[in-house]
Amino acid sequence: LAAAIGAGIDITRPEGNMLVDIGGGTTDIAVLSLGGTVYSQSLRIGGDKFDEAILKYLRRDHNLLIGESTAEAIKLSIGTAYPAATEKMAAEVRGRDLVTGLPKILEIDSDMLFEAMKEPIEAIIQAVKQVFEKTPPELISDILEKSIVMTGGGALLRGLDVRMSEELNVPCFVAENAISCVAIGTGKSLSMLDKIGNNSKAKRVV
Repeated sequence: LAAAIGAGIDITRPEGNMLVDIGGGTTDIAVLSLGGTVYSQSLRIGGDKFDEAILKYLRRDHNLLIGESTAEAIKLSIGTAYPAATEKMAAEVRGRDLVTGLPKILEIDSDMLFEAMKEPIEAIIQAVKQVFEKTPPELISDILEKSIVMTGGGALLRGLDVRMSEELNVPCFVAENAISCVAIGTGKSLSMLDKIGNNSKAKRVV
């Protein structure tokens, strides 16, 4: 609810809105209407899992050990969720060779990071599909008209909005100030306490 309010969505109206908030540790997917949650699902997958997937990929396929901060840095600089929609980029990554134990420099590109992060990205998309399956048909038409709104730092991964749009056949866009939406919405919600959180149809699945 806070992320939706921070993204500028009027959740008090009798219309359906879908929000996908990809944080560091979790992804929360919810259909909102009349000031409450109609249906939601939470995954223990977020930006940290993207970093972890990059670490595992480089260790498994290239015998290169890097730190978490390095994984996050290359994710931000050349990471992509959809190579076809983004320009191919490359970067050098420095770490330790697991075979020799010596320092090693490896050149990687955005296609390699796409392969590395494929599993957690697909898990998020599948979870959104599951939420659609539980969403009342009358609210789905609203979501198709308004688009899925994406918030959180993980939503800023290049091409993720385009990838989700194509796989779900639903328009998606990343909210302005995506990282700060929850904080902004929490502040705004204090003046809306009489209008939110009272939806008796709310359901949650973890």
